[in-house]
Amino acid sequence: MDQLAALLDGPRARGAFLLRTILAPPWGLRIQDEAPLSLVAQVRGDSWITFDGGDPVHLEAGQVAIARGPEPYTMTDEPGTKPQIIIDPGQRCTTLDGESLYESMDLGVRTWGNDPEGPTVLLTGTYTMEGEVTRRLLEALPQLIVQPGGPLISLLGAEIVKDEPGQEAVLDRLLDLLLIAVLRAHFATNEAPAWYRAMSDPVVGKAMRLLHNNPAHPWTVAALATEVGVSRASLARRFTELVGEPPMAFLTDWRLALAADLLREPDATIGSVARKVGYGSPFALSAAFKRVRGITPQEHRAVR
Repeated sequence: MDQLAALLDGPRARGAFLLRTILAPPWGLRIQDEAPLSLVAQVRGDSWITFDGGDPVHLEAGQVAIARGPEPYTMTDEPGTKPQIIIDPGQRCTTLDGESLYESMDLGVRTWGNDPEGPTVLLTGTYTMEGEVTRRLLEALPQLIVQPGGPLISLLGAEIVKDEPGQEAVLDRLLDLLLIAVLRAHFATNEAPAWYRAMSDPVVGKAMRLLHNNPAHPWTVAALATEVGVSRASLARRFTELVGEPPMAFLTDWRLALAADLLREPDATIGSVARKVGYGSPFALSAAFKRVRGITPQEHRAVR
């Protein structure tokens, strides 16, 4: 698992919120659901997305927008249209006066809007991600990304209106695929974070995947260098140049991010977490956690 995969496959909850929206102008949505990450695919028509204090960004048919929360934003048919609908946490939809629109705008299976024949069709997927691994990855993303969505938009659109056994899993996977495709396209044409660029290096990328996939292994720089087929000095120099930190510092950060998430699980003990992330004892994990994060695992667990 690499860090892009961890964005999707790590601590996020399964069963992401998905909805098809059909709208006729004038329309305006104020999205203040505090979701960490949302994806909007423009199936038909066009839209404008505006974060508070920012300029309107045009979304055309066939494009996908990725919005990084929790900051609110608006989606409208035109830049000057005022929102008439508020989307609050829990995907609660109301008028500006707080009147629920859940039933009055229901248009069928995972479909919602003000006109079933409206010229604008959107597919929205909202991730409810939490945790240290996800947070540090989301921080590497800009507030808004717009890229072509390709054929995955049609696939998601065809599946989102079905109500069949296993449909939630199908939709989760399609949403993940679309998100990864958009992020890849973005990083291919824009400044990518160091960890993403390093993943394409034949030596450093392999080393990073080894550390990601097996953090419990008693890694040393020498052992890692042997696995990737270069000298210890060569790996240490190349890894630091591309990633921005030495291999063992990177591993420590990765282990403690994983530990921070695992410690939130109600049945996890410090000993079991220590074993999963590569520390030989609860004391060793506690010492590393305190040294790097400034608090003990017990204190971290108590903060919700």
